[in-house]
Amino acid sequence: MQFLADENFPAAAVSAIRAAGLDVTWVRTDSPGVDDEAVLAQAFRENRVLLTFDLDFGELVVHRGAASSCGVVLFRIVGRALKVGDTVATTLRSRDDWEGHFSVVEPGRVRMRRLRSQR
Repeated sequence: MQFLADENFPAAAVSAIRAAGLDVTWVRTDSPGVDDEAVLAQAFRENRVLLTFDLDFGELVVHRGAASSCGVVLFRIVGRALKVGDTVATTLRSRDDWEGHFSVVEPGRVRMRRLRSQR
């Protein structure tokens, strides 16, 4: 499974994901400044699950039905950057069904909603 970290994703979290052996690209280094719809389009085009802390993606994929069958993981966790990075990496490695879902990760729980297929 491949991931795309949104521009607002913490650098420590991207580093932790890579250190965990997961494939992740990062909007901040690859295409900074693009809007949310372009980020979703990139995730869809590259078949990557989008990782974000940005609530706007929930509106785009769930309520407006933007192309999103790749999956989106919205993290609703706070803390020091290194701790957040470890939590993100551990959470992503704990499951293999992120694709095709809009997932919300909160302390102590993960909520998932199946997205309609766009492919």
